[in-house]
Amino acid sequence: MRDLLRETADLAADFLESLPDRPVFPRVEVDELRARLGGPVPEGPTDAREVVRELAAAGDAGAVAIAGGRYFGFVIGGAVPAALAADWLTSTWDQNAGLYVAGPAASVVEEVAGEWLAELLGLPRGVSFAFVTGTQMAHATALAAARNHVLAQAGWDVERDGLTGAPPIRVLAGEKAHSTLPRALRLIGLGTGSLVPVAADEQGRMRPDSLREALASADGPAIVCAQAGEVNTGSSDPFEEIADTAEAAGAWLHVDGAFGLWAAASPRLAHLVAGAERADSWSTDGHKWLNVPYDSGIIFCAKPDAHRRAMSVQAEYLVQSGEGGPRDQVDWTPEFSRRARGFPVYAAIRSLGRSGIAELVERCCDLAQRFAAGIADVPSVEVLNDVVLNQVLFRFGSDEETAAKLAAVQRSGVAWMSGTAWAGRQAIRISVSNWQTTEDDVDGTVAAFAAD
Repeated sequence: MRDLLRETADLAADFLESLPDRPVFPRVEVDELRARLGGPVPEGPTDAREVVRELAAAGDAGAVAIAGGRYFGFVIGGAVPAALAADWLTSTWDQNAGLYVAGPAASVVEEVAGEWLAELLGLPRGVSFAFVTGTQMAHATALAAARNHVLAQAGWDVERDGLTGAPPIRVLAGEKAHSTLPRALRLIGLGTGSLVPVAADEQGRMRPDSLREALASADGPAIVCAQAGEVNTGSSDPFEEIADTAEAAGAWLHVDGAFGLWAAASPRLAHLVAGAERADSWSTDGHKWLNVPYDSGIIFCAKPDAHRRAMSVQAEYLVQSGEGGPRDQVDWTPEFSRRARGFPVYAAIRSLGRSGIAELVERCCDLAQRFAAGIADVPSVEVLNDVVLNQVLFRFGSDEETAAKLAAVQRSGVAWMSGTAWAGRQAIRISVSNWQTTEDDVDGTVAAFAAD
């Protein structure tokens, strides 16, 4: 086993050391990958070292260099060294992070890391939390708690009676809400028909006046979903006004803070999300700006009783701690058995500290500003957003030129970023989220767009 793990560590180090020079997107065809990885079910055993060597060779050929500094797509961070190493230990220990008795260290480290995260993100003391796969399941968890709470206020016990016959719930969200939100509504049984779109401004921020009008247009249970960090522009909704409006209407306020909520960890940028702490629930990702390995999402709730009622489970055979005992994570997440996600988060926070996390967030934003300034000097380029965070949105003179330039840079291997649509036209979005991104990475990407 020791020899196998040493060899695996060397293979992993080889990959990481190749990041500065390898194409960001692999130059391999899908049929080649299928040929190397596929085939019939093996009839007999294969030596573990041979399996790992062959997997490493094939996997390396088809791996996107997400871990490196030249990947600017989808708000994806890398993994700081301590978090990566802790993730290896997480797999080695193989704890079932559902019950305290199945992994005491996993339970306590999540308790500590969750409290640290809440403090770093400026959330109220005493919020509950849970570690899930990502913001998608964080939304589902938070909105399940919200659903049950607002229905209870209307005299309906959804835990007992389900949704059939329940009063309808309106879910109000900005027109530029992330696609994970309507999907979460489908998952928790509210459906997309419950969603009431609220007008947004030119930066994708929800308009408070439109929210007030929408809330006043009908009575009944309501959930308001605001956003910290629009996925194209990086702009955040005006939380203070939204919180005032939601509070006056008796609505639950949820904040999608997948990446933008991390602005709160920076003294310089915290004003961008001022008022977000007044919400009832929040979702964010660790695998974005905290730079821990996938998968790492976190949900926080200012109403722990509602959170726990929506998620908890009991069974005669389980050994559960009960009220006041050690933390049983199964009471807070939609999963029964799961990976101990708290270890990499704990390691990242320990290694970076409060100042290091703030510096990471601010440096990414500074690099986004540098990219915006550089790309604005490229002929026919228009920068479309106010670059307030780590997102840069731009386009060339026509949709055809925009698509062609994007494809050329993607093919070059110099960098990778995604296309999008904004105001009915094609655009390109840059997300600076990786701890390894440098000024040279940014300047080289700008040069690739400027090339004929």
